[in-house]
Amino acid sequence: MKIIRVKDYQELSRVASQLMIDLLQKKPNATLGLATGSSPIGLYQNLIQSYQRQEISFAEVKTYNLDEYCGLPRSHPESYHNFMHRHLFHHVDIKEENVHVPSAEGNNLQAQCDAYNELLHQATIDLQLLGIGGNGHIGFNEPGTSFKTETFVVRLTDKTREDNKRFFNSLDEVPTHAITMGIHNIMQAKEILLIASGKGKQQAVYELVHGPVTETFPASILQQHSHVTVVVDEEAAALL
Repeated sequence: MKIIRVKDYQELSRVASQLMIDLLQKKPNATLGLATGSSPIGLYQNLIQSYQRQEISFAEVKTYNLDEYCGLPRSHPESYHNFMHRHLFHHVDIKEENVHVPSAEGNNLQAQCDAYNELLHQATIDLQLLGIGGNGHIGFNEPGTSFKTETFVVRLTDKTREDNKRFFNSLDEVPTHAITMGIHNIMQAKEILLIASGKGKQQAVYELVHGPVTETFPASILQQHSHVTVVVDEEAAALL
């Protein structure tokens, strides 16, 4: 596990995005695993700027997102499908047929999980971007999730819903369930890039790097991956 410490969120976004830019310049048809939430927004802004400078293209890139809320239409402002288009896809030359976000609409969510899982089995993700939850979740794999899981419907913990309340008008609006790549899916990526920023992630980053590998802290499994880069700012790295 390679740890890159940077000063602040701005530098974190620059350094992390450069790793992705380097990949796209070497391999224009790379397959990316992408994440949502506040952590990667700066990274995505840097990718857009690099595209606008004609340093990179997304014309041959395929993407697979980690997760999606259940019960929100794709048009909802806080759906992850909407998030990705708003913060990245609408601003670059990616083909819509190369964009993959789990669908969590309709009544048969298991069928949606199976369909997304089949897509993942057919793909090889060159670089998987991750954030980390305060409780150690990656994707929406909450504490106690088996390391062997593949794409499934998860009931979100109270802590995760509370953490995500800031994106909604009230806690009541935060979905209770999501479809997420499983931990086994995530570990199949050739390379993993995890970013963490701020005081709220100090303990999680410490456990990620120095804690035991345990399903009670899902991100700890990354210690067993052969190619993980962790980019953390000074606040998030304070306990290392």
